[in-house]
Amino acid sequence: MSGNSCRRGQAGTERYSAVLGVIAFSCGAIILYWQSELPPLAFVLAIFITAFCIVVRSGSRFVRHVAFALIGGCAGIGWALWHAEVRLEERLPADMEGVPVSVSGYVCDVPSPGSFQSLKFSFCVTQWHQAGDIASNRVLPKTLRLAWYNADDRWMPDHRLHLTVVLKRPHGSLNPEGFRYENWLYRNGYRATGSVRALQVDMEVPCGLRCQYANLHGQMARWVQAEFAEARNASMVASLLVGYRGELEPEQWALLQSTGTIHLVAISGLHLGLVALGATLVAGGVVRRVPVSWLDETARRHWVFAIMAISCLCYALLAGFTVPTQRALIMALVVGWSLLVARTGGAWRPLVYALGTVIFLDPFAPLDQGFWLSFTAVAVLVWVFAGRLRQPGWFRTLLMAQCGVFAGLWPVLLLMGQSQPLAGALANLVAIPWVSFVVMPLLMAAGVLTAIFPALGLLFVPVLDLALDVFWGWLGFVSAFPFPATFRGALAVTLFAVMVLVALWVPSASLRLAAGLLAGVWLFRADPSTGNVFVSEPEVRVWDVGQGLSVLVRHQRDVLLYDTGPELPGVFSAVESVIEPNLRALGVSRINQLVVSHADTDHAGGLTRLSDTFEIDSVVSGEPGEARQRMASGVAVAPCRQVQTNVGELKVDFWQSSVGSEGNDASCVLRVRSVRLGVEWVLPGDISRETELEYLAHSAGTWQDSVYRVMIAPHHGSKTSSSRAWVAYIRPDVVVFSAGYRHRFGHPHPSVTRRYREFGAVPFSTACSGALTMSADKGRVNVLETWHDTPFWIGAEGQTREACKLP
Repeated sequence: MSGNSCRRGQAGTERYSAVLGVIAFSCGAIILYWQSELPPLAFVLAIFITAFCIVVRSGSRFVRHVAFALIGGCAGIGWALWHAEVRLEERLPADMEGVPVSVSGYVCDVPSPGSFQSLKFSFCVTQWHQAGDIASNRVLPKTLRLAWYNADDRWMPDHRLHLTVVLKRPHGSLNPEGFRYENWLYRNGYRATGSVRALQVDMEVPCGLRCQYANLHGQMARWVQAEFAEARNASMVASLLVGYRGELEPEQWALLQSTGTIHLVAISGLHLGLVALGATLVAGGVVRRVPVSWLDETARRHWVFAIMAISCLCYALLAGFTVPTQRALIMALVVGWSLLVARTGGAWRPLVYALGTVIFLDPFAPLDQGFWLSFTAVAVLVWVFAGRLRQPGWFRTLLMAQCGVFAGLWPVLLLMGQSQPLAGALANLVAIPWVSFVVMPLLMAAGVLTAIFPALGLLFVPVLDLALDVFWGWLGFVSAFPFPATFRGALAVTLFAVMVLVALWVPSASLRLAAGLLAGVWLFRADPSTGNVFVSEPEVRVWDVGQGLSVLVRHQRDVLLYDTGPELPGVFSAVESVIEPNLRALGVSRINQLVVSHADTDHAGGLTRLSDTFEIDSVVSGEPGEARQRMASGVAVAPCRQVQTNVGELKVDFWQSSVGSEGNDASCVLRVRSVRLGVEWVLPGDISRETELEYLAHSAGTWQDSVYRVMIAPHHGSKTSSSRAWVAYIRPDVVVFSAGYRHRFGHPHPSVTRRYREFGAVPFSTACSGALTMSADKGRVNVLETWHDTPFWIGAEGQTREACKLP
């Protein structure tokens, strides 16, 4: 007995060390992506060897556990580091930007419609042509993200192509919070983006396994679109059946987002989990009927797992084998193996092994928001349901799961700069089971039977439309409710989540009720966002919104927002992607003054969303009629008049040309001053040279040489603005160009940047620096560039931002 107990104890210790090592491996890989610079591989290797020697020689259990953790952590860092360095080696030389080059390869995803009658697609390069000596010592990008404008068809002429493309290095808006396109490009392996200038079929391109699969999946997407083209919800059918979401309308995306149900159209854990559950139940029922003399218990479990694994793999391949689908497949296989074959004790161990396996097979997974949401959701469900002596009924199980996931994911979403719509708790309560147990089985049956008997496709169309109409109808019904905004501070959200999870976990009914009531009271009463955060010194932020402008001015509790950046419906909104998450992160819930310089779309985008999301005290615009049409109903817009207001202690002077009544010259010009600190900012909108002279005549005699002055360059640095008289008279100490990276307009113009430098101005560009944070000091303005505080794939030596220079 003693020997058996000793062996069991040793086995338990080894299992504990293995779990600890997997956790440390995962943490090591995750930590790497928080670094601004990659650590030396030799340093990581030295720690790994030292820890390994300790494991071999030490007899202390505690010391061995610590050493195992170090080994796992170093292995995780080293594994992620190696993959990161390989990916960073792929680099488009700066000399190849904007130059037409020829490439051959194949389309490696399903093209989707984009803006301006374009098709967007991923292109896997098999050969670069005419790269010349420029790239002789470079590892050129293997995967490109391309747009084909003025496309004649919604599909490519073939999957193997010879293209003439114009490329640029990975680049996107760079702000402290909000969506970062560069993160998405790096995570998915796109090391250059660009547009197609010429296209022709090239059947000489070698087509391996990945190429053949991409072609097959594209044909499958075409087949689904053709077979179910008569359906009102054809776009949703393609999304759920083959993972093709390119045809979903902007209104549908908006409804999914407002109700927190976007996860239902992304083939991920929910869908693979349903396939795994269904396959396991069917396979188990069949295997149980096989005589025991043919299959023993172990063989039965292996057969059930094999059928489940094959079913999940087939559906993952059908759905496009995207990154979220691959992650969900790994999780399903690891958990299925643990439960059906290995039969390991405890519910947490399979989750830990799944975490380690996902990171091992995909070291870039921690850069994906879905990675954190998936594992957090599963961890919440394990916390709520594991270890219960008696499982609740189906409705109570559904309610508990929904409440737990809603509360558990809220802090994670908040850390990602996203909100958690309160409507999601109600919408998912019906939408998840409806999609899981009605829509998905119907779709699977329709797909399989239509493939075998094509004539049945038309018979399934009305049934699918009815099922999906119920889904959309429910979401529309929920979205119509006047749910309060769910934004709260990090502490409030975390405490709410803890209270909900405690309420779901504790066995005592009275304690559950008490914790649930306390969480409800906290949710609706504890709102720290009733006012703006106090700022002791004046601060100005120029957001990086690409080709556009948006500037935040704040002091004490007063906030002024000048312009809202561009908006392209269904593609990009600076308000949604940049302004809203950054204002939330800064503790801004009320905009005291909104100034819309003029009505151009790169200055006045997203006004409806902004006025629906934030309380706005007053709105002023150089073109009030056009701005009023874009605001939420009932919001008044005043014309720009020559008046003075305050933002804290800052004096804000308004001015508008008496000649220009529309377009660029109608811009409302602001001059923001701090008399105490001797600093000022000039925000001139898009005024032209003629209007510049008019403004100088109006403000003559008010410009003091002793004042430290920051200028937002008129019209993004266009050569039609920033005249020599304008620059020489105002003589800014700092000039900021808010423009897109390598934009077709070519802003800022080289002659303009030379002119500002000639008169002593230090130039900054949001295209190179990202968002700029300017803090006022006595007689000086300190400028902080966002790109200096970015991860290694953005801010490291040789990357796009480091090499970006003003002309």
